[in-house]
Amino acid sequence: MMGLARRRAAGFCGPCIRAALLGLLLATPFAGAQAQFKYDVPYVPTPPVVVEEMLRLAAVRADDFVLDLGSGDGRVVIAAATKLGASGIGVELDADLILESEDNAALAGVGDRVSFRREDLFKFDLARATVITLYLVPTINMKLRPRLLNELKPGTRIVSHDFDFGDWKPDARSTVRKNVFLWIVPAKIAGRWRVELERTEGIRSYEVELTQNYQEIDGLVRYGGKVVALWNPGLRGDAVRFTVVDDSAGVDTNLYFEGRVDGGRMEGGVLRGVGVGQQQMRWQATRVDAEGKK
Repeated sequence: MMGLARRRAAGFCGPCIRAALLGLLLATPFAGAQAQFKYDVPYVPTPPVVVEEMLRLAAVRADDFVLDLGSGDGRVVIAAATKLGASGIGVELDADLILESEDNAALAGVGDRVSFRREDLFKFDLARATVITLYLVPTINMKLRPRLLNELKPGTRIVSHDFDFGDWKPDARSTVRKNVFLWIVPAKIAGRWRVELERTEGIRSYEVELTQNYQEIDGLVRYGGKVVALWNPGLRGDAVRFTVVDDSAGVDTNLYFEGRVDGGRMEGGVLRGVGVGQQQMRWQATRVDAEGKK
């Protein structure tokens, strides 16, 4: 395979040829009806300032593995490696862009930390990623959405240039020339949970029933024959929080739960009250019935 310098010296530029052919097709009568396109997503490079904002919004770190779906000339994973010390893979169907990406990585001195694969992004294994980046089109985003929700670990960050995921609301949004959206893959938490609170006076049990719509959660808690609302429920990746107002001792007491979800278990810490006399306790929960929501 020719290196970038040799291919440029020979006047070879895959993206340029594609653009020239597209221009020729559009100049031809009835081109719109006759044109056949090889790829689902056209190659439109992300501006460097938008690349930087994508990496900033995703809070990319040196220990991250960045997977860029539809990686073009490789600029996103190369920037993640050169600016932040991360490693990663770019997935791209265009063979010419794969060659250009490899040359760009070598020129940037990060060929040992990033690589590029000519593969179908709908079949590529996503599980290794801690950060997913993409600049695709709405229809492709929506087709990818189930895989992202079901195959990525809770807490994985997804950042998209320009296009969102429909009714899955972003956790954050930024605009630097273009829109940039961030999602944190949520744990699957919907269902009934048996919660045990470890108090100095003994174990206190609750049954918590949670509903979920992506990262938005709500729920009820049952104890002592009562059914009351959960307050301030929140989910960010595998981190969960909620407040229970317990009046079993004859006075309302705020119990502030925070913890982590790990499959069918949760555990963490609880603060009872505030200020002088505040107590810290541990809690754990086991799923007793799952709803299997999205």
